Amino acid sequence: MGRLPASGPLVVEDDPRIAAVLVKGLRKQGFEADWVTTGGEALERCRSGEVGLLLLDLGMPDIDGLDVLRALVGAMPPVIVITARSDPRDRATALELGAASYFTKPFAWSDIWSAVRAALVP
Repeated sequence: MGRLPASGPLVVEDDPRIAAVLVKGLRKQGFEADWVTTGGEALERCRSGEVGLLLLDLGMPDIDGLDVLRALVGAMPPVIVITARSDPRDRATALELGAASYFTKPFAWSDIWSAVRAALVP
């Protein structure tokens, strides 16, 4: 496996059930994962340098996830988008803005874990 980031993964998800699955899975893989419920919190944490990987929902209550990506362009950690949005335009925009992967809900943990590993390989 690739090098693990010095800072931990951050799950940005307003649904506590989905967040719990992601955080639990990441912790089982040895990460000190954390969770926030808003795009604003995600931006603050990313800008502080304490995020090594971002698992980002697009439908956030305050700031759209695509706007979070736009705000982080040039200074973002690896990003895996996990969203209910299946519109190909959202997918294309997220990938163009720098997201490493894009998954629609419901998702398989094995797919997410594969994307986490791929995002962390130097």
